[in-house]
Amino acid sequence: MTAQTSPRAPSALRGAAKLPERVRAAWDRPLTAYYVIVGASLLITVLGLVMVYSASMIQALRYGLPSTYYFRKQLLAVAIGSVLLYAAARMPIKLHRALAYPLLLGAVFLMCLVQVPGIGQTVNGNTNWISVGGPFQLQPSEFGKLALVLWGADLLARKNDRNLLIQWKHLLVPLVPATFLLLGLIMLGGDMGTAMILTAILFGMLWLAGAPTRLFAGVLSTAAVLAALAIATSSNRMGRLHCIAATDPGANDQCWQAVHGIYALASGGWFGSGLGASVEKWGELPEPHTDFIFAVTGEELGLAGTLSVLALFAALGYAGIRVAGRTEDPFVRFAAGGVTTWITAQAVINIGAVLGLLPIAGVPLPLFSYGGSAILPTMFAIGLLISFARNEPGARAALAMRGRSAFSGAMTRTMRRYVTRRPSGER
Repeated sequence: MTAQTSPRAPSALRGAAKLPERVRAAWDRPLTAYYVIVGASLLITVLGLVMVYSASMIQALRYGLPSTYYFRKQLLAVAIGSVLLYAAARMPIKLHRALAYPLLLGAVFLMCLVQVPGIGQTVNGNTNWISVGGPFQLQPSEFGKLALVLWGADLLARKNDRNLLIQWKHLLVPLVPATFLLLGLIMLGGDMGTAMILTAILFGMLWLAGAPTRLFAGVLSTAAVLAALAIATSSNRMGRLHCIAATDPGANDQCWQAVHGIYALASGGWFGSGLGASVEKWGELPEPHTDFIFAVTGEELGLAGTLSVLALFAALGYAGIRVAGRTEDPFVRFAAGGVTTWITAQAVINIGAVLGLLPIAGVPLPLFSYGGSAILPTMFAIGLLISFARNEPGARAALAMRGRSAFSGAMTRTMRRYVTRRPSGER
């Protein structure tokens, strides 16, 4: 037995030693980032639909609605978002850049409308919504993220072409003032979570633009001081800060949501209680299908399910970094970096809050949580990443070659059937 298995041991060791090289070679293929972005975003969206249905059906029944009410609305949003994703993936880069200023102006206009009495709607203490008829509402600040990415990327790309980014004033103006305008409009409605994500997008773009350490530290310090003031002047935000790592709901149940999110995760075990079997969603856990859908996922799918979600977001973020790092087009680099920063930062803020590591910011998990206003611009942003990944020189050549191979293969199969077809007169 030993004599038969010992020759195989060195070959197995050699195979294990070559595994990192094979993984690296597979990752270096031209279409790897394209397939990872498509696959990861598709899996996140499909799993999100499943979890939205599971997490929302009890809440829908409590309001006297059909159990599929929230699921159907989310499915409609995903269908519309899929059209936007396909359009963004097929648009030429020049058209993406042409959309930058109209999208920014439209987002600012809608965010100003939110503050008009009678037009803006207040949800969970934040006035960041506009009613668009019936049960549908629009959150313009979600589109402000996409507007900042496209406009900021176009602005920095034009300045890079003129070699102006070596001057600090061209790095900051008008990118930082325009971002502060968006932040001010968002903070008027009290949405600290979205403001944090826009700040992360700004820092990501400044870092990609090569901002010097002193300038980067100055902007970061200013943002930190403003954030501290915003937290200190709001009892609600101070209460959320105190709920970090809380294990007890507190005197007035101030940390109820944070604690019950931990309860849901803790009761999931390795593989969860099964789809639909969550206990916390039966009125104990607020916002089970939006901000805290990750907690319900942990309860029903266990550690395996939550780690799978984390792995998908990690793969999506890493693929976005690869697209931004390999391109020679400055607009693509800034836009891909901005989208990757946006999705990654939002996922970290949401999951960190559910795990009790960060304060509850009220932001959804991208592509996963319920909310049409959030998923539409996010899917358009994923379409941007797909478009950029398709337009890499190596990816374009590989896709063209595969197209020719598929065409020639289809022609060969057709001719073979034609040649082997029996004449009509034979019996």
